[in-house]
Amino acid sequence: MLKQGNFLFSSPFLLCVFFWFFLIHIVVSHIPLGSKLSVEENNLWVSSNGDFAVGFANHSEQPNQYSVGIRFNSKSIPFPKQTVVWVAGADVTVGNKSFFQLSQNGELVLVDSLRGVAVWTSNTSQLAVASALLRNDGNLVLLNRKKDVVWQTFDNPSDTLLPGQNLPVHKTLRAASRNSVSSYYSLHMNASGQLQLKWESDVIYWSRGNPASLNLGVVLTSGGVLQLVDHNLNPVWSVFGEDHNDSVNFRLLKLDIDGNLRIYSWVEATGSWKSVWQAVENQCNVFATCGGHGICVFNTSGSPECRCPFKTTSSSNLKCFSLNCDSNHSMDTYEHTFLYGIYPPNESITITNLQQCRELCMQDPACTAATFTNDGTAHCRMTTSPYFSGHRNPSLSSISFVKTCSDPIAVNPHNSSSSPSLSPVKRSHGLCLSCQIGGAASGTLLLFVVVQLGIGYFMYRRRNRILRKAALAYTGRNSKGVMMLPFTEIKDITGNFKHQIGPGMYRGALSSQQPVAVKDLDETIEERKFRAAVSKIGSIHHKNLVKLNGYCCELGHRYLVYEYVKNGSLDKCIEDDELNQRLTWRRRVNICLTVARAICYLHAGCREFISHGNLKCSNVVLDKNYGAKVSEYGLEMVRPEESYGGEKDVADFGKMVLILITGRPEVKDLWEWTYEEWIQGHPERVVDKRLDDGVDLKELERVLRIAFWCLQSDEQMRPSMSEVVKVLEGSLTVDPPRPPFSQTLSEEESPESGSKPQSPMEP
Repeated sequence: MLKQGNFLFSSPFLLCVFFWFFLIHIVVSHIPLGSKLSVEENNLWVSSNGDFAVGFANHSEQPNQYSVGIRFNSKSIPFPKQTVVWVAGADVTVGNKSFFQLSQNGELVLVDSLRGVAVWTSNTSQLAVASALLRNDGNLVLLNRKKDVVWQTFDNPSDTLLPGQNLPVHKTLRAASRNSVSSYYSLHMNASGQLQLKWESDVIYWSRGNPASLNLGVVLTSGGVLQLVDHNLNPVWSVFGEDHNDSVNFRLLKLDIDGNLRIYSWVEATGSWKSVWQAVENQCNVFATCGGHGICVFNTSGSPECRCPFKTTSSSNLKCFSLNCDSNHSMDTYEHTFLYGIYPPNESITITNLQQCRELCMQDPACTAATFTNDGTAHCRMTTSPYFSGHRNPSLSSISFVKTCSDPIAVNPHNSSSSPSLSPVKRSHGLCLSCQIGGAASGTLLLFVVVQLGIGYFMYRRRNRILRKAALAYTGRNSKGVMMLPFTEIKDITGNFKHQIGPGMYRGALSSQQPVAVKDLDETIEERKFRAAVSKIGSIHHKNLVKLNGYCCELGHRYLVYEYVKNGSLDKCIEDDELNQRLTWRRRVNICLTVARAICYLHAGCREFISHGNLKCSNVVLDKNYGAKVSEYGLEMVRPEESYGGEKDVADFGKMVLILITGRPEVKDLWEWTYEEWIQGHPERVVDKRLDDGVDLKELERVLRIAFWCLQSDEQMRPSMSEVVKVLEGSLTVDPPRPPFSQTLSEEESPESGSKPQSPMEP
């Protein structure tokens, strides 16, 4: 749920919500070369006035995950309110054996000692740094022997500006990350004199400034005034906080995680930070403020929140977007609603009327939603993205249309209409004997007719069921078109299980000579559950999923009959040197994308959410053109004690990607080794050495980043498969991932474990 006002401390995701350890305070004027801060020693570098400190912070929602940065340290601010104003490496986190050091060569270095890897550095080894100093204004500076500033945190901001700090042209504030795709919000000062809030790189949802002035900077004054200043520091545009005339000791400007820019003041009387100005007055007008989880509305208390009016399933695994329909579509109408696509944020605008706007979207196969507006000119805004957001307000005159599947469902959540109330008819309260006798006779006759019709209908249904069973027995197929085969025919198909092509998997051929693959399952699977699972799996059709052709369900036998895919499983192609040569870089990237699309379809494209539950290279098969198909999906439905959510599929996908890229089997340290090579700037070292030239380094970077996000030990940090697909397609960027691994990641993830995953940086 969204909240307005004091967002600085109301959100559990903010970097400012830290638990700071400060058993030992070191107050120094100058910080000499070789000085070190460590998590274990809990020491700090403190400004001479005591108002600011540099040290490690522990994320409250990520045990044993630490960042290093600058925070308020004044005694007048209670410990839990001492918010962070700068973080080294933005969202980089390390383990509990790590340290932050001003090295002998003049660099600030953040080292994860468990791995011996420098995860962030100031890159100042060539600047003749002699010492460092944390100034009283919160600026950490590096000085040469002449005491000149050669580097400073004020020139490298995170998400906060302090009074006196200047944000020049082309510098950026970026909101803290909530997950792999939430740090798209940035504050940017362009060369044309415009201060802009952006989502991604091209969506500007707030802009202020003076276009007549060039090369301006952004400054927050100690008096609580946000100004755009020229090169002489003369203000050309200003905005005032509501307390700008008051005496306030501490202020800051922060780009919050919700995408809004706010000025905060420390209020001594209440012992809290107060938002005294925000850029976007109506939080619902912040672009994608609800992400893919719905549209922004105001509740009865006047607070903004995210709701999903067009969700057609109760599954919490799905985000709020339109469904891919294999059959016909219909259009649902939402008044006072404005919608827009977000992944990617594009739309086409046509001048037309309301009815034509609806029809245009209905007739365009690519259109997912449309919004009609008329503010003097009638516009129809159509989006082709299945991911859209927006806002709703009774004051809006816009009308939106959302394309939905017209397949029959038990309850349509879009339509809550009921029969109109009938006006009561006035009746006489006097008794009418003839009316009552006639009514009784009519009632008896009616009852007789109803009973006779019921008996007839029952006999008709019973006869139909018998005939239907006979027909099914004759055709050998169930209602989903999946063949029901006796065990004797399974033996004939496989040549008495002569050709084994994988664990419990046999090659065979039907009487029509159509090749098939037969999977031998656990014979103890309950018949009812097995048939229900087969019925559901048999109804799934996607070009990147192996088709289920038949099954056997007899006493002591459970088999599935799949289409046969020529080039076998992916793991065998990786292991075989000759076959591996055919897995070019382009084919490997395409395999990652097609597998992601297949899993995405299971998660979001089917009527109900379906988890694969056991995704790995042996369950990915390759056709004659080395296109990938995913097999053995949906089998967790017959093993409820082993049921998983989509998070395990995401992690399994990340493992599969790294195995495919490196060409190495799944071993204990593969994930850690790959991440270390990447973080050290050598991603090309992880690529399969048997692979010929042709590796696209930009693609490699994108693939590795999303794989590491998929492998986050904290399941909440993992992206959805829909987001994975967008990243691999290149239509969605992804932030550099934090160290993702925990001790248990390479082991089998237990769904019965109720404890939080261990820190990715823990041994």
